[in-house]
Amino acid sequence: MRFLGINAIFHDPAAALVVDGEVVAAAEEERFSRRKHGKRPVAFSAWELPERAAAWCLKRAGLRAEDLDGVAYSYDPELVREGTAGLDAGWEELRTTYARRAPAFLATALPGLDGARVTFVPHHVAHAASAGLAAPYRRSAVLVCDGRGEAVSHLAGVYRDGDLSVLAAQELPHSLGLMYEEVTAHLGFQRSSDEYKVMALAAYGEPRHLGELRELIHTTGDGGFRVEPVDWSVYAKAGTGDGNWTAEQADLAASVQRRLEEVLLELAGWLHERTGERCLTMAGGVALNCVANTRLLREGPFEHVWAQPAAGDAGTALGGALHLARLHGEPVAPMPGADLGREWTDEELAAWLTTAGVPHRRPADLAAAVAAELAADRVVAWFQGRSEYGPRALGHRSLLAHPGRAANSDRLNAVKGREPFRPVAPMVLAERAGEVFERGPLPSPYMLFVHDVRPEWRDRLPAVVHVDGTARAQTVDRASEPLLARLLTEFEARTGLPVLVNTSLNTAGRPMVDDPRDALECFGSAPVDVLVLGPYLVRRGEVYSA
Repeated sequence: MRFLGINAIFHDPAAALVVDGEVVAAAEEERFSRRKHGKRPVAFSAWELPERAAAWCLKRAGLRAEDLDGVAYSYDPELVREGTAGLDAGWEELRTTYARRAPAFLATALPGLDGARVTFVPHHVAHAASAGLAAPYRRSAVLVCDGRGEAVSHLAGVYRDGDLSVLAAQELPHSLGLMYEEVTAHLGFQRSSDEYKVMALAAYGEPRHLGELRELIHTTGDGGFRVEPVDWSVYAKAGTGDGNWTAEQADLAASVQRRLEEVLLELAGWLHERTGERCLTMAGGVALNCVANTRLLREGPFEHVWAQPAAGDAGTALGGALHLARLHGEPVAPMPGADLGREWTDEELAAWLTTAGVPHRRPADLAAAVAAELAADRVVAWFQGRSEYGPRALGHRSLLAHPGRAANSDRLNAVKGREPFRPVAPMVLAERAGEVFERGPLPSPYMLFVHDVRPEWRDRLPAVVHVDGTARAQTVDRASEPLLARLLTEFEARTGLPVLVNTSLNTAGRPMVDDPRDALECFGSAPVDVLVLGPYLVRRGEVYSA
């Protein structure tokens, strides 16, 4: 059977396709429209659908809309309780109206679709399915925390043999995600977008306000929590968003980050007591907080913690499709990886380069040629295979650089137009990761945990070591990523370093590069030395001297 999942209601619109229980395709609309996060996270944008992402998913599988057995829309308007504190005052009715009309909107956007085949899947159930059904476990406890859904902001439950039992859900207005969004906005960043900047800034501060925040943000002993209104200006002046920050702002970030970790640990403890499960799966935007994820694994009661790589709202498209498959009695398989988006043949990539008039070559040994460029301290734009689903670049749409040059952290932030306090991440072969990193889960293929860099490696890898001595490592498996594995091996042969810098291939305010035109535009506008497009290598000097 064939099920399409759609996320459209808040932000990060996306589509995903599940065929006979297998994840076939998943993509975010921002990669097609080139609008960061796809649309604004406001009620009057709820009518905007991931039309291009959905059409591509169908094309990938050779299907038409009329071939679908069902469409999951990851929001149920009948669960909205009007007048609930914490909902968008004056606008919630409009959002609910748009959601109720989603079947008609989808039938228009996907000609041939019968609107009667659209099923509303509760927002947090879709999140839960993206974790519990997509993870490599037959059974797990599942924890979802985000800003909000229809009327709640959290779900705690358990998946056993594909079936979900909900054990707790926290009603609005209490929300860990909204709390973190509020401090993000107070510090001068964009809410529903820049929360990871608060996490990065926290490493520069001290949690001086933890005692007060413990009074305002606390668990309730029944699987839920309370978040009282907080006047953030008491703790730090509002940020300006210009990349500058003060010690008091860093201390506020550190305090909020630490309190979030503590509350998540208590929620996980309650969930473990109720389920006795060994594995915890996680989704919702809070599950993208890799520092909190790592603390859950280190100090929490679960032996294994798995976070959905598209844990934000985009992932509910995948979760909705998997949930619908299960409702129809189909067994579902774990997701095969995060590389679920578009790809191009070598011939198609060559045609793009020829049309653009870009001098290029096809090295006999691509890994060796690129390793030589990286060893010479050149920044490489790396475009290979299917694009990633979710916010992390995992070696398919990446910027790569030498980790042994301390200046490369600032250099890459300048290339991308990012704040200088933000770290860049390391990529390492899975079998070598334990030599370099500790106190974090290994392997770690989705870059959703932080690891301590072993002391003997910190001076050798200064570009990827954050101010607190950690790094958000991505491990590379030889079997599933043979080209990346060879690149890492060739780079080590030239430098003695088994690690590369890996950050997303984009510039600030723009979505990650997805198609060849995006890659060429990014290469042309940013000071990147080398572009690798499939098997083809382009040097900046040769392009601009031609």
